[in-house]
Amino acid sequence: MQQNQNNNQEQELDINHLMQIRREKLKELQDQGKDPYEVTKFNRTNTAGEIKKNYEQFDQKDVTVCGRIIAKRIMGKASFCTIQDCDERIQSYVSINDLGEESYKEFKTWDIGDIIGITGFVFKTRTEEISVHAKEVVLLSKSLRPLPEKFHGLKDPDLRYRQRYTDLIVNPEVKESFVLRSKIISNIRKILDEKGYLEVETPILNTISGGATAKPFITHHNALNIDMYLRIALELNLKRLIVGGFDKVYELGRVFRNEGMDIRHNPEFTMLELYAAYQDYHDMMDITEELFSRTAKEILGTTKITYQGQEIDLTPGWKRISMIDAIKEVTNIDFNLINEDEEAVNLAKEKGLEIPDKTKETRGDVISLFFDEYVEKTLIQPTFVYDYPIEISPLAKKSIKDKRMTQRFEIFIGGREYGNAFSELNDPIDQYERFKKQVEAREAGDEEAGMMDDDYIQALEIGLPPTGGLGIGIDRFVMLLTDASSIRDALLFPTMKPLAN
Repeated sequence: MQQNQNNNQEQELDINHLMQIRREKLKELQDQGKDPYEVTKFNRTNTAGEIKKNYEQFDQKDVTVCGRIIAKRIMGKASFCTIQDCDERIQSYVSINDLGEESYKEFKTWDIGDIIGITGFVFKTRTEEISVHAKEVVLLSKSLRPLPEKFHGLKDPDLRYRQRYTDLIVNPEVKESFVLRSKIISNIRKILDEKGYLEVETPILNTISGGATAKPFITHHNALNIDMYLRIALELNLKRLIVGGFDKVYELGRVFRNEGMDIRHNPEFTMLELYAAYQDYHDMMDITEELFSRTAKEILGTTKITYQGQEIDLTPGWKRISMIDAIKEVTNIDFNLINEDEEAVNLAKEKGLEIPDKTKETRGDVISLFFDEYVEKTLIQPTFVYDYPIEISPLAKKSIKDKRMTQRFEIFIGGREYGNAFSELNDPIDQYERFKKQVEAREAGDEEAGMMDDDYIQALEIGLPPTGGLGIGIDRFVMLLTDASSIRDALLFPTMKPLAN
């Protein structure tokens, strides 16, 4: 421990020393009237990626490129440097004969991390490396802080997440993951737009918390002098739009839940929610398969992927099984034969499963507990688990076969949940009674329970057509397609605990 502290102190001293040297270089440039921060524009003709992908078109042609110096090799009167731009790295040959003595001398003082522009012609070196033979170089921005890998690299995840800007510079594969994220989201939009869904935006700030079971973030609106809640779901406002006459709507937006953080949870995350009038949860299964499989195929070129060492096949035709049958398949316990709350609770106790909230000692809550404990982790290949207990599904229609269950499913892949869908409850009387139970649970101390939404009840009284609704966690979807082990690797700026002063 003491040795690590000493090493860190030495590294900090080295960094401070180098930063001082760089500031002195900047001061010298400014005294000479060559302040790089006064540059406002640079006319780049091509990126490194364009040149490398189309070398035959650029061979011996003049180009102007720009980027950050990430490598430099000084060899007397000639040097090589490598710059990194938005999509690639490219080498440049720089010599005193091309630049002149003064410009070349200045170039040699530039540091790793500086941002420069290069004008010259494209060629290949003896080792067949595509390069730019520099005729002119210009300093566009001075880097006053050394890139961190010079000392301890960016292997420490905490440092990578806190300093994503340096992570993206030093680890190009990280940048590629976020390029894929953007393509995934664009592809989802394309599929939904093709199917006639209208993208909409709904409020982030609301006067009540609703649409899911989660503890909200609370803020205060000064002008109105009221507390407001950051949304925990997109659901209720989107269904108001279905009432208003839109048949198909979707939103891709941030939601906020005041919950713990782990490899699957961040307090703010991106959700896709979509709603279609005159459809049910079976239709939502079909569109889910299409969204996952088409996006994988169109972005990655295949529906067969590897996630954290597990082979996953996203090809449509996913397994569909009821929650009760899934429990029976794994445990041989059949909740169709257990009809009383007391019998279900006693069974849970026999298995050593504890229900922390006494208000939730019902058959439905026990079914959910058994599923979470025994089944979820076994669902490796894409699986729809449907027909959830009414106790944990306050916004879903009751099952026609069993009124204690609802027309709801969740998506499981690799032992994790990726989405949630309902045949939406459109009976205002039933919805009011379920909201009342949520209010009672909240008053009993359940901070995640929902609130009474009188306006939503009024909307249902106007009339909500039979509707299918689906929600997918976009960050988890990105994790799946980029083989990321943690949600923080799917978020450019994950929530981090502040560093102690």
